[in-house]
Amino acid sequence: MTIIDELNWNDQGLLPAIVQDSDTDRVLMLAWVNEAALRQTFLTGEVHFWSRSRGELWHKGATSGNTMVLTDAHYDCDRDALLLRVVPRGPACHTGSTSCFFNPLTFNDVIDSDGSRRAGEPLFQWSEEAAQGEDS
Repeated sequence: MTIIDELNWNDQGLLPAIVQDSDTDRVLMLAWVNEAALRQTFLTGEVHFWSRSRGELWHKGATSGNTMVLTDAHYDCDRDALLLRVVPRGPACHTGSTSCFFNPLTFNDVIDSDGSRRAGEPLFQWSEEAAQGEDS
């Protein structure tokens, strides 16, 4: 028995995997792994995922050449998510962007549950301590 057997895989036998550049700490992407993808990642040193849309193992960069070399991996305290730290060999995103996380989301983008937006008023108010970066 290994730690892989003790991870809390979801009902589809998957775990979310956050992929982070090991040099810059930038989050590159989020994908899913099953046991086979995780084992292939460790056997080859290049990241593999499970493609939920295609229903098959996916070697990141097999087609594009934009592979990711694993440097280290961690599981969270609940054993239901992974952090894969990598050296990317090209853009992580299929759009050609370095990271899949390039779309900003701001307070003005968020609307009330009734569909209206409060003009000029943020939906969330930071506490004074949080706004100043102090612990509360």
